[in-house]
Amino acid sequence: MADTKLTTQDTAIKKESNGTITFANEVIATIAGLAAVDIPGVAGMSGGFVDGVTELLGRKNLSKGIRVEVGSEEVAVDIAIIVDYGTPVPEIAQNIQMAVMKAVETMTGLKVVEVNISIQGIKFKETSRKEQKEEKPEKETSRVK
Repeated sequence: MADTKLTTQDTAIKKESNGTITFANEVIATIAGLAAVDIPGVAGMSGGFVDGVTELLGRKNLSKGIRVEVGSEEVAVDIAIIVDYGTPVPEIAQNIQMAVMKAVETMTGLKVVEVNISIQGIKFKETSRKEQKEEKPEKETSRVK
C-alpha cells in the first residue's frame, strides 16, 4: 500500500515500492485548475483570497486562486472562481469538486479529502453598443387627426 506524507509545505511525497514520487504543490494546483476551468459556467479563476481583489485569470495562470494543503495521506484543495451570470452555482460547485477530485487522484495517486469552492465574483455578459440600441424600444409617435 502506498504511503503519502508531508515533508514540506511545498511538496507531497508518495512512497511506492520502487521509490518515491515528489509532487510540488504548484503541480497539484495546476491539475486542479485545469479541471476547474473546463466546467461549464466557470468564467475563470480568481487571484485574490486574502485581499478580496478578484482578478480574472486566463489559462496562463491556472494555479492562481488555488491553495493546496498536503496532510499525512491526503490533499485538500481550495479554489476561488468567478462564475458566469445565470448559471446554477451549487451545480457548478459540485461539478468542480468531482472533476478536481478525479483529476488529482488519477494523475497523482494522492487522496483528495476535500475541495472547497469560493465564489469570488460573477461575470456578466458584455453587450455591445449596437445590441444595446437594438434592445431599446422605439418611441411610439401617435398623431392626432
